[in-house]
Amino acid sequence: MRVHTRSRRVLLGFAAAGASLALVAGCASSSSTPGDNSGGGGGDDKTLVFGASADPQVIYGPYVSDGESLRVIDQIFETLVALKPGTTEVQPGLAESWSASENNLDWTFKLREGVKFHDGTDFNADAVCFNFERWYNFKGAAQDSNLTYYWQTVFGGFKTRDNDAVPETSIYKSCDAPDATTAVIHLTSPNSSFIPALVIPAFSIASPTALDKYGDSVEVSGDSVNFTGTFGTEHPVGTGPYAFKSWTPGDKLEIVRYDDYWGDKAKIKTVIFKPIADGPARKQALEAGDIDGYDFVAPEDITALQASYQVLERPAFNVGYLGMNQNSGDLGNQKFREAIAYSLDRESLLKAKYPPGSEVATQFMPPTLWGWNPDVVTYPYDPAKAKAALQESGIKNPSVEFWYPSGVSRPYMPDPTAVFQAFKANLEAVGIKVVPKTAAWTPDYLKAVQQDGKAGLYLLGWTGDWADPSNFIGTFFGRANSPDWGYTDQAVQDGLKAALQEPDQAKREQMYKDLNAKIMEDLPGVPFVHNKSFLAFQTYVTGYTPSPVSLEQFAAVDITKG
Repeated sequence: MRVHTRSRRVLLGFAAAGASLALVAGCASSSSTPGDNSGGGGGDDKTLVFGASADPQVIYGPYVSDGESLRVIDQIFETLVALKPGTTEVQPGLAESWSASENNLDWTFKLREGVKFHDGTDFNADAVCFNFERWYNFKGAAQDSNLTYYWQTVFGGFKTRDNDAVPETSIYKSCDAPDATTAVIHLTSPNSSFIPALVIPAFSIASPTALDKYGDSVEVSGDSVNFTGTFGTEHPVGTGPYAFKSWTPGDKLEIVRYDDYWGDKAKIKTVIFKPIADGPARKQALEAGDIDGYDFVAPEDITALQASYQVLERPAFNVGYLGMNQNSGDLGNQKFREAIAYSLDRESLLKAKYPPGSEVATQFMPPTLWGWNPDVVTYPYDPAKAKAALQESGIKNPSVEFWYPSGVSRPYMPDPTAVFQAFKANLEAVGIKVVPKTAAWTPDYLKAVQQDGKAGLYLLGWTGDWADPSNFIGTFFGRANSPDWGYTDQAVQDGLKAALQEPDQAKREQMYKDLNAKIMEDLPGVPFVHNKSFLAFQTYVTGYTPSPVSLEQFAAVDITKG
């Protein structure tokens, strides 16, 4: 994921992460397409109310990258492959098994039998191919990277190229359905990240009947998005354990158990997602009993909440970093970047401003992910080395603009101002003048950093979407001379491409280890934290398993109060 413009995992980095989309829904509230067969009838009336930080943008996977949209979509829809709860381990989803051709271009998925969409139509190979072909044939406004971020990140371009910002080629070629339970996806080039990426709800399989009936059309004007089709706002139909019931933006979104679900039925009949934008207000709602749980517990609230509530930790699968744009000022000077790195007291910052369990980062991916390299060059806090490197740089009167965002809290950066102030003091202590620059997170800050390349030093981060190094260092450094980094090294570019296409897992792992070592030698930025995030629940809520990438199944959750 996993920006709110991704609150869950977005994202930040890469083209889509920064847009603020304004949803103009055709109707504020409506009932689900299936009507009487959409759920219910389970012999109980348990309801769970979850405090979300925002409304979804839309309830249709291909058009979203924000965490609150993906959270809801993940209950209603399913993907071909899934994650083992609480891990990044890929397991069967709507596909029971899959295999690749010798050249890794043709992937055959054996599908589950007897699965029904919430509208009563059959899930089969034709439905799988219908969805992939629909995504590949998106045109016009649907090619905006703020909408189809995940398709463009994983598959590249579309059948036609209606937007100059869209990748020129696509790794997707076609999809065949030789029989009802066999779907074959053909790629144009090998891609070893293809299977783990399919866990993302952006690639959920939707009912072809409902898509054709209600439409998924979209219009984009500036930062505003108007979903003129009603599939994703009034009639979302998938195969998941919950079906859509109603949505009143700003008030609540309600889903109800689908009793004809192919797998284990949901334990709770109704789940309500209630948007509460303010973090302290979510905490107060929990304490007042208005909600049963919420995400993104503030670090300073953890200890107090633990006395009377359940506080669950989500495993760390992120990185916060200080970016250094080599096209800005003296940051193209390697010794100057080293001076900055040695000046930062990251350990003291984490102890003072981050939740328990946070750890100093040494590279641009978490140590829980394969390809992490324990032997990269590190830059521990050492003011003497910082001053020596500064002298070697030959820069007189060193100065740097330091950008930080306002009005936002990220899992890897719960208090951006505090991080800025700590690092500013560190830099000034070794003789580097800091010129502060701040802007609202979206659209101003992200646009200035990631699109316009205006920032010298800047604070950003990333929460992984799937368990592959390409989703970390590939996302950051896969493009030549990107505006935020100004970092181009042909060996890194070629290495990332080769690692993505290499089918041998052991070879891939070593390739990414080597790339991590090379990147940290070049020092395009300073990774400074991997940290866990936290959720809080009433004590009577059971069965909630936090996911490293925030893909958490509410169907396994139960309420045990009398």
